[in-house]
Amino acid sequence: MSSFVVRGGRVLADHCTQDSCAFRVENGVIADFHAGADAEVIDLDGGWLVPGYVDTQVNGGGGVLFNDHPTVEGIRAIGAAHAKYGTTAFLPTLISDSLDIVAAGLDAVDAAIEQGVPGVVGIHVEGPFLNPARKGIHDDKHFRALDDAAIDLLTRPRKGVVMVTLAPERNDVAAIERLVAAGVIVSIGHSDASYEQARAAIDAGARGVTHLYNAMSPLKHRDPGVVGAVLEDRNIYAGLIVDGAHLHPAAIRVALAARPIDRFMLVTDAMPTVGAASKEFVLNGQPIHVENGVCVDANGTLAGCDLDMATAVRNTVELGVAFEDAVAMASANPAAFLRLSHRIGSIDVGHSADFVWLAADLSVRGTWIAGNRIV
Repeated sequence: MSSFVVRGGRVLADHCTQDSCAFRVENGVIADFHAGADAEVIDLDGGWLVPGYVDTQVNGGGGVLFNDHPTVEGIRAIGAAHAKYGTTAFLPTLISDSLDIVAAGLDAVDAAIEQGVPGVVGIHVEGPFLNPARKGIHDDKHFRALDDAAIDLLTRPRKGVVMVTLAPERNDVAAIERLVAAGVIVSIGHSDASYEQARAAIDAGARGVTHLYNAMSPLKHRDPGVVGAVLEDRNIYAGLIVDGAHLHPAAIRVALAARPIDRFMLVTDAMPTVGAASKEFVLNGQPIHVENGVCVDANGTLAGCDLDMATAVRNTVELGVAFEDAVAMASANPAAFLRLSHRIGSIDVGHSADFVWLAADLSVRGTWIAGNRIV
């Protein structure tokens, strides 16, 4: 058991005052809002204590691409790289690949959770059930529709969350319903679906949309597409890449004005360059490099992001979003999307003791996962 006393700044926790907080941690979980005489004191130095960030789309970090290293060691390295930037829970994310790699990734995440690797709460399988017309940087040679073999693999009992991004127009509604019935979180992405096709997937239980606006059919006044279906809907969760390149600020503001803010999530779509000295890597045999803060291939095609969650939160605040809302978009909202609000996403009794100390400029000064200081 350990105790914490927080002072000297601002605290985002319902059961604390704005400028101070005390709580005890037992077995990695907040037990109550009291502190013992031996409490660790965190002097915020004019900064903030906020809930740990939850990232549902992490392709890599620390020089590691999950597709190339679908192992416990790979997951550990990726998590450690992102913890420096306040991420305390994440989904290692597979870019479209063979079902063998998907199986290896699923098994690796199970093993990582079993071994207590900090932060990992499940897996995001982004493809290969996508549309070549909206492939982005994905290699469409791997693309396929959901079939019995894929559904069987994705619906086996797992130790963490399983999230799957797919294109509704390339997969039967019945297949989507089978995933949803098994507890898989289905997200629409890399899709050229019509409004009606997107709406059918939502009605079948699709819970989210992967990086809203990017790699999907846009809103047109006679053909609303995926974007129109999402902006109209009040319940589906939408990921946003706020890196200054993937989305125009006006597009972000339009989305936030159209729907409840608690249905938006910040995502990094991070590549191996995050937390790594090298700003180059290889994806599908193609060299990728960081140019003006953005990952691109030789043709200038966007290839994920050199983005961390602390920067995403800061960028969102700079767009005019209230700080508390920006933090919720990086913590409480994605936790709710993953159906993990009872465990992560807020500083509360019964929740994992995951929290971040931010300086006044919103850079990370410290990260704790399950009560243990990681950074």
